[in-house]
Amino acid sequence: MKNTTKCAKLHAVSDLRVEENVIPSVSEDEVLLEVKACGICGSDLPRVYTKGTYHFPTVIGHEFSGRVVCDSENKLTGKKAAVFPLLPCFECEPCKDGNYATCKNYDYYGSRRDGGMTEYIPVKRWNIVEMPETLSFEEGAMCEPVSVGLHATKKLDISEGDTLLISGAGPIGIIAAQWATSFGSKAVYFFDIDERKIAFAKKMGFLEYTGVEKVTCVIEGTGNSAALARCLEAVEPFGRVVLMGNPSGDVSMTQNTYWHILRKELKVFGTWNSSYNDDMNDWRDSIKALGEGKINVRPLITHRYSIDDVNEAFEMMKDRREFYNKVILIMNGGK
Repeated sequence: MKNTTKCAKLHAVSDLRVEENVIPSVSEDEVLLEVKACGICGSDLPRVYTKGTYHFPTVIGHEFSGRVVCDSENKLTGKKAAVFPLLPCFECEPCKDGNYATCKNYDYYGSRRDGGMTEYIPVKRWNIVEMPETLSFEEGAMCEPVSVGLHATKKLDISEGDTLLISGAGPIGIIAAQWATSFGSKAVYFFDIDERKIAFAKKMGFLEYTGVEKVTCVIEGTGNSAALARCLEAVEPFGRVVLMGNPSGDVSMTQNTYWHILRKELKVFGTWNSSYNDDMNDWRDSIKALGEGKINVRPLITHRYSIDDVNEAFEMMKDRREFYNKVILIMNGGK
């Protein structure tokens, strides 16, 4: 194996470079992962073009999978694996309760420390999620959005006969719709400002919301004030609402919008990341569902790029030159 790794490293806002660096040393609590696939998340766009990372330079990417090529304990060597990207402190009160997503002092692959847009990366052994050999690396890289979608959908406590409305027909929205269907939802509706996304959702077997359908559950997946207002107006009395969209600015409500929560006696939940502990592990459940075909992410992967073409991938997404759902970077042969 070579001792260097090609990576996509962000040096400043709008300065993403493909570089060849020495592979970092591997600590006793880490394994060396040969990365095969890394997804570009919607949050990576502002990370590259407006917000930056927590320090420069940083190798970005938090949706990745690969094969373990070195494990000092020799337990994981050769295994296919996805990576839970959050590194908790294990010291704060949320961590002591196993609620690692709400850790007060967490680290994170791809934003707070070097992430998965690289050919090789040391990964904490604790963060390794073993994959079955039958699952592709591309599907493994999708385990992060699948787990996020599961975590949000579970909060709705969906049962047979429920109907769901989702604002935003991006990858996580489509995945959440699949989870809802598996839990018994008899219909899932979407609305989105991009008609191409609605057309894609319909190809996946879901429905376009026209404003007259009755829904018992809602996932707001955009972090947009107008979308939130429409969701709260649409849901039936005593319905359940999950706020999942990560806002890019302030989110506000009119008096009438706020009244929907009060007068309908709605249950409103927030959701953040995913569960990852011995008792509740969205990642374990997601890998199982992917392996069994309960969740199918293959149609969502619309574009594949090499690490050398990472800037082309980001520019295509930023400028919306083409319709895309999930864009994946392929490294070390992928598959």
